[in-house]
Amino acid sequence: MMRLATVLTPMSDENLTLAAQCGVTDVVGRYPGPKLEDLIRLRVRIESFGMKLSVIEGYLPIERSKFGLDDGSELTVMKSLLQNMGTAGIPLLCYNFMAGTDWVRTRLDAPERGRAKVTAFDLADAHRAMSLSANTSEMSRETISSDRLWQNLKRFLSALIPVAESVNVTMCMHPDDPPLPEFQGKARIMNSVENFEQLINLVPSPSNAICFCQGTFASMGVDIPTSIRRLGKHIKYVHFRDVRGTRESFVETFHDNGETNMPAAMRAYHQIGFNGPIRPDHVPQMYGEDDGEPGYTMLGRLFAYGYIRGLIQATET
Repeated sequence: MMRLATVLTPMSDENLTLAAQCGVTDVVGRYPGPKLEDLIRLRVRIESFGMKLSVIEGYLPIERSKFGLDDGSELTVMKSLLQNMGTAGIPLLCYNFMAGTDWVRTRLDAPERGRAKVTAFDLADAHRAMSLSANTSEMSRETISSDRLWQNLKRFLSALIPVAESVNVTMCMHPDDPPLPEFQGKARIMNSVENFEQLINLVPSPSNAICFCQGTFASMGVDIPTSIRRLGKHIKYVHFRDVRGTRESFVETFHDNGETNMPAAMRAYHQIGFNGPIRPDHVPQMYGEDDGEPGYTMLGRLFAYGYIRGLIQATET
């Protein structure tokens, strides 16, 4: 059975309580640092609310590895993280291979239903902002080709997947967001279904898997249920969200208000036998949440929990 999961920002007692009351079973934690005791402390805290820490995602120390500039220290930290996750019983690590950036948006207050606010991306606006930027950090100045990224990814996975296998941890690749061919002079490679198939064949292993972020795949212009069935057993973790638009220009939506057939997507997960954590990703900012972090406030997340639970029950009954 699919397991309803969540990220919580902040991971306060109030938000943990609300998530548990809404039927969430699995919680996604951010990278807490290199110490095993920090992972265990996070796991124990989440378990005290009746839920399980099942995913580590975000803030991973891998930026130099993406550019092929790591002197070995990042890989050492990542191997230690995988071993610590195995010891702590945390089965999934979600990462991305976007060089120089994480997910990017050009607007944080686009209007959605009932004047809720959502994030949006427009490539022309991004280019204008970049032309005015004074960012001169080392990583911002670097450029990289797709061939070099593939080489760096193979080196990265060749070093880490054997460790992940040995401790029963699965590494789940998140797609590039937005899934452009390049951004800020840096190629992107996790931007098509075909490239995710190439990822799986790069270092074949049950520990080399996919985080299927629906909103990002939707902005690629692919059919979501068909893509779920195509990638099949390699999907081990799901970000359940939707967008309207294209990879060059899109807005996020309420989970029931985008262009994807969400019931059909849920049926596709059931058809491939997916039984992992599925979480609402970015959500609208609703009334009274203007001070919250765009995409990560709580009221929209509560709405999403109920919507996703309803789809899971309708699909699996």
